[in-house]
Amino acid sequence: MSVHNRSRYSRYRGGPDPLAPPVDLAEALDAVAEDVMAGYSPRRALREYLRRGGRSREGLDDLAARVQQRRRDLLGRHKLDGTLNDVKKLLDTAVLEERKQLARDAMMDNTDRAFREMQLQNLPQSTAAAVNELASYDWQSSTAREAYERIKDLLGREVLDQRFAGMKQALENATDEDRAAINEMLQDLNGLLDKHRRGEDTEADFQNFMAKHGQYFPENPQSVEELIDALAQRAAAAQRMLQSMTREQRDELMNLSAQAFGSPELMAQLGQLDDNLRALRPGEDWTGSERFDGEEGLGLGDGTGVLQDLAELDELSEQLSQSYNGSSLDDLDLDALARQLGQDAAVTARTLAQIEKAMHDGGFLQRGSDGDLRLSPQSMRRLGRALLRDTAKQLSGRQGRRDTRVAGAAGEQTGSSRPWEFGDAEPWDVTRTITNAIRRTMGDGGDPGQGLRLAAEDIEVAETEARTQAAVVLLVDVSFSMAAQGRWVPMKRTALALHHLISTRFRGDRLQLITFGRYAQATDIGELTALPPFHTKGTNLHHGLLLAGRFFRKHPSMQPVLLVVTDGEPTAHLMADGDTWFDYPPDPETIRLTVAELDRLGRAGTQVTFFRLGEDPGLERFIQKLARRVDGRVVAPEVGDLGAAVVGEYLRAHFRGRPYGESDWVK
Repeated sequence: MSVHNRSRYSRYRGGPDPLAPPVDLAEALDAVAEDVMAGYSPRRALREYLRRGGRSREGLDDLAARVQQRRRDLLGRHKLDGTLNDVKKLLDTAVLEERKQLARDAMMDNTDRAFREMQLQNLPQSTAAAVNELASYDWQSSTAREAYERIKDLLGREVLDQRFAGMKQALENATDEDRAAINEMLQDLNGLLDKHRRGEDTEADFQNFMAKHGQYFPENPQSVEELIDALAQRAAAAQRMLQSMTREQRDELMNLSAQAFGSPELMAQLGQLDDNLRALRPGEDWTGSERFDGEEGLGLGDGTGVLQDLAELDELSEQLSQSYNGSSLDDLDLDALARQLGQDAAVTARTLAQIEKAMHDGGFLQRGSDGDLRLSPQSMRRLGRALLRDTAKQLSGRQGRRDTRVAGAAGEQTGSSRPWEFGDAEPWDVTRTITNAIRRTMGDGGDPGQGLRLAAEDIEVAETEARTQAAVVLLVDVSFSMAAQGRWVPMKRTALALHHLISTRFRGDRLQLITFGRYAQATDIGELTALPPFHTKGTNLHHGLLLAGRFFRKHPSMQPVLLVVTDGEPTAHLMADGDTWFDYPPDPETIRLTVAELDRLGRAGTQVTFFRLGEDPGLERFIQKLARRVDGRVVAPEVGDLGAAVVGEYLRAHFRGRPYGESDWVK
């Protein structure tokens, strides 16, 4: 006898898909970094990415648009006269069947027949008034009587379905005992809510109520507060539905409700329930309304459900807007999103929330001393590495560049070693690395003879003696024209690529970033990356050169290298009292002081390269004259090639004209 194992497969419902690939933050980090360099704060940049989404992923704006489309679909598909139409059809059936019976009944007294026919003929035009007038009518047709009784049954089930979802179906073909049980449940429910309003209820009261009537509450509330929340949301939606009707429809339903199950006590209990819920949850929307323009009629229960859907969609719209204080994607109701838009929308929202959390918790964003979020050093390194690769591709495409490695260009080995650090490019000391791994394995109780597994702390690299060390100043123009002409982000990308190159590949060099607008100031790479565009005018190259000279004097044993990125002539200079003088066209004193400071740097042996942006002939002539004074160079790159031009000039200065290739400086 063979036994066959059978397996059953279904959708995983235990939370996030355990087989889903991990969230890829690369695209998010790149997008955030680009927006930060364009002037956005990291917080806003992350928000913008989450709104836009990625190349193959919807964003919050896409989900919000789907929410609004579903809202429009609900309003455009439905109208709220379903119950009234159903009642009118049953009434017409009852009257027609009664007339047929009167015509067939030959034994009936003619006077009685005439009276009944006149009564049926003169029924009010109002459906509700006609139903109420026939409440005491002695039906001769059993079919007509059954149709009329179905009106009472339908109304009873609909008004209950307004307050308790699913009651319309549950009470179909209900018996008198079923209706009595409903009345008892309503009495007990109002008693519980009355006690809760007075603060006199206990947990036992709630548990006893649920044990007795729990079958009427499929939401399975776990406390009296959850029970009230569910009931109040439904009751408020029912009220909004009534207010969304025309006055005539509303009046008709109010008049018809007296016939629900033929029991005025039912309406009294429901009225008391509404009063209790209004008092307990005044914050619900009890006064709103909607405009329905469709053709598909809705009954009271289904209409109330649609109004609940609309309220849920409005809540989702607010959550997706993330426009309130302290907003977070953790606020998103994923269950509601799945109900309204499908499981794919919930998966998208969960992924976006994971990206937001990972960007904060994974060390890609950090809070600065001023309390604002900033790109972390980890993010800056990653961005710098990517930008440096882009720069390498541009450089490798230049004509005449040879990919020839310079032996020993990174330094000669000294015979010593040291622990590996992130960014090291020196060769491994294999003997010491393996020895460290053996010692660690034995210390952990392992047997090196069974194999070794290297850890980062095992690695040692051979120390080298630097051949050439340089003190490098990147002097970047941050005047208004840089932002206005689309040069702001390329300038930052250039600075970041150069910073990453020096800090990881040429760690013996020293780099100082200096910005100059109306004033000049030394800045670190994080501050420069997050620097918003300035709207003040002024190009104070004089002040920038003063700060560059101060930096070079701090490193007297290094070769001074000055790289100046600008798109305008100097229009400001620093005065003796620390204030700035600004004038356009450039003041002769501004030119004189700027040239004097440049000459001072030239006499100190500084290698100077100017990167001229734009096609201004006056700027071109001026920069050429400055470069000739200090035997410097002028490069006029396209704005997209600025990074490659600056890095190329730095490498030229570092290798002093020797041929080099990517293998010398790109890892």
